[in-house]
Amino acid sequence: MPAGTAQPGGRVYGGHGRRAPVNSLGRILAVAHKEFLQLARDRMTFGMIVMIPLVQLLLFGYAINTMVRNIPIAVVDLSGSAAARVIIEQVRVNQVVDIVSYLPTPQQAEAAVIAGEVRAALIFPRDLARRIASGATVGQWLVDGSDTTVSQVLLGLRNMPLRLDAGAPAGAYQASEPSFEVSLFFNPERRSAVNIVPGLTAIVLTMTMILFTSLALVRERELGNMELLITTPIHPLELMVGKLVPYTLVGLVQVVIILGLGHVIFAVPFAGGLGTLAIATLSFIAASLTLGLLLSTIARTQLQAMQLTVFILLPSILLSGFMFPYDAMPEVAQWIAEALPATHYVRLVRAVVLRGAELHQLSGDILWLCTFTLVVLLVATARFNKRLD
Repeated sequence: MPAGTAQPGGRVYGGHGRRAPVNSLGRILAVAHKEFLQLARDRMTFGMIVMIPLVQLLLFGYAINTMVRNIPIAVVDLSGSAAARVIIEQVRVNQVVDIVSYLPTPQQAEAAVIAGEVRAALIFPRDLARRIASGATVGQWLVDGSDTTVSQVLLGLRNMPLRLDAGAPAGAYQASEPSFEVSLFFNPERRSAVNIVPGLTAIVLTMTMILFTSLALVRERELGNMELLITTPIHPLELMVGKLVPYTLVGLVQVVIILGLGHVIFAVPFAGGLGTLAIATLSFIAASLTLGLLLSTIARTQLQAMQLTVFILLPSILLSGFMFPYDAMPEVAQWIAEALPATHYVRLVRAVVLRGAELHQLSGDILWLCTFTLVVLLVATARFNKRLD
């Protein structure tokens, strides 16, 4: 029988009456070689292969830190005494807190905590001298309990040993009660769900808004629909805004689902106003959607759009304050976090939902999101026009 002919049953043999595994291996290697060449030519995918593990390594090894330090606090000294100044200095040198402001009244301190300007306030009463003499608590901490990690660290200062006499040995002050009283606001039971559920809205919106928008325009290009749209009188900016409208409604539905079910199932409180939450949420949705538009002008395929979304999503999860305290991060990591829209929305949604913050107390983060939206939309439109040319 001639070499290479088929036997009954469909088996193909080589010239010496055996199967040809060498030919099969050659075909496999040829396909593998093609894939390697394709990866080498696809700079976006090749860059993601290198950058994703590199960014993860740097984030977890350098930026992520569960040892919270330099928590911003305010001080209210109603006694005006030298003893209060001594205690303040001892609190300062432990490097757990960073005193950023001195306020005249406890009411102003409470407002600063609600607005997110500080994470806690230390209040000294007018009768501080009498309390020291009787061994009672010398002050009170008003703590933002919406972040369970930060509140746990500040609770550790309740039994802080104090040295109130410069000539006495360390620990000479022996209080019959804890050195400080601690009042946990917004989450006195320190339940993790109260902290996680509002922040989860920022992560879900970041993933879906950026991914859906970037895929939408890339898919139009891949299907050839973009050429048809170009022939219509529609302006590129009008096309982009029209693409954003449906996903804005999708984002609002997702927020209602997360916060609504969070309230029903996990008893997450809702202390703020719906109007304030709507303005904050729309600002963040607009920022995320325009970022997705910008990524769509960079990606050539839907796979690349998904890769770029992951590249934005990972820092948003790790640096926004959703999982790890913002105050525990190094200064460089905080700069990167400030550039992410998710960081600002985590602050906004927790402030509205848990602390009942009002719109004027959130103006800084909302203004940043609106500016980000305008700048990125202009850049995305310019890049889109260039690609059409």
